[in-house]
Amino acid sequence: MKDTPEPEVVKNFLLKTLHLQGWEKRIDNFTLGEGVMPASFKVLFDSHRGKEILVADFGGSAIGRVAPVDSGFWWIILLRSYTKCTRDHTLSEMPEMQRGMKLILNLCLSDGFDTFPTLLCADGCSMIDRRMGVYGYPIEIQALFFFALRCARQMLKPEGGGKELMERIDKRITALSYHIRTYFWLDFTQLNNIYRYRTEEYSHTAVNKFNVNPESIPDWVFDFMPLRGGYFIGNVSPARMDFRWFLVGNCIAILSSLATPQQATAIMELFEERWEDLIGEMPLKVAYPALEGHDWRIMTGCDPKNTRWSYHNGGSWPAACIKSGRPQIAKRAIEMVEQRLSKDGWPEYYDGKTGRYIGKQARKYQTWSISGYLVAKMMIENPSNLLMISLEEDKKITKPKLTRSVSWSS
Repeated sequence: MKDTPEPEVVKNFLLKTLHLQGWEKRIDNFTLGEGVMPASFKVLFDSHRGKEILVADFGGSAIGRVAPVDSGFWWIILLRSYTKCTRDHTLSEMPEMQRGMKLILNLCLSDGFDTFPTLLCADGCSMIDRRMGVYGYPIEIQALFFFALRCARQMLKPEGGGKELMERIDKRITALSYHIRTYFWLDFTQLNNIYRYRTEEYSHTAVNKFNVNPESIPDWVFDFMPLRGGYFIGNVSPARMDFRWFLVGNCIAILSSLATPQQATAIMELFEERWEDLIGEMPLKVAYPALEGHDWRIMTGCDPKNTRWSYHNGGSWPAACIKSGRPQIAKRAIEMVEQRLSKDGWPEYYDGKTGRYIGKQARKYQTWSISGYLVAKMMIENPSNLLMISLEEDKKITKPKLTRSVSWSS
């Protein structure tokens, strides 16, 4: 962005959305938290004022009426990227920008009954505004939460309660990174450990801390898990582990350094070992595997937009490949898709198990389809662009050793 003549576009977006954050947010007479950022907004013409105005949606117009959890995190991440690219610290240091960050963080760091450092979320609050059975502690939100905490930590000023907030952020980062790296991580060894779990264990010495019944492990996992490779599973909560693989959470974990270097390498190895399943002909799937049959009816409410092998694919991952030292994975995939994207009219998504067909209801010439491709090309052609968004591990924050605690030994 440093070389572009239009950094003002990003700056104006950040300021406008900050202004929208200050709106009173009501859905059916219920007031949302002060820090919630809009999921989207429309530009409408106000005939009384004789000018265009922005009208924000905080979930009141969304499918399912779910407020966005991720938009506030993306706002903080974008603010940090703008600051890093332009070297203009005046924007992030503005009192209103500092206040905006604090409102978002206070909303997420507030005390409650939860015993986990992860963030409790409703279904449909991120990734896609419809049910996918990701309620609880979805990996995408946890990775974005971690990313936003680290970005905010770099930009917050100690004045006006900022020092106390920084201390809370440091403690949360340490606890969150340990929790995700330990309990969300799945590889062949850990899968075998879970397969041999005993249930109904009490006290702090329990091996099966979340009381997960091995019978709940879906059959596909055993065939999907290679000897080399691993990934962060979709969700962990009492008596429930969602073993599905989700793209965004795993890639954001790499970019934010939530994943250790060893875990980032293992995620890339999974890509290579399961190329046909995850990448296919139109990379890359947002979620794997697709829900089918009874599971699809129960989890999605028979939502036709959530039919198997449809809609859920995306391209926000080449940066993770580059950071992991595997740019050839992204290059191979991009060379494959660029032969089709332009010819097919930049469709919104593709259908089929390998992504062979243009989506049944896919809109064409979609901004994210075009921009996703352009960003991928920029990253591959000039890997230094990765510095715009990537974070290295913060050595100043104490990190626990990534060994299983005594209560996890088998």
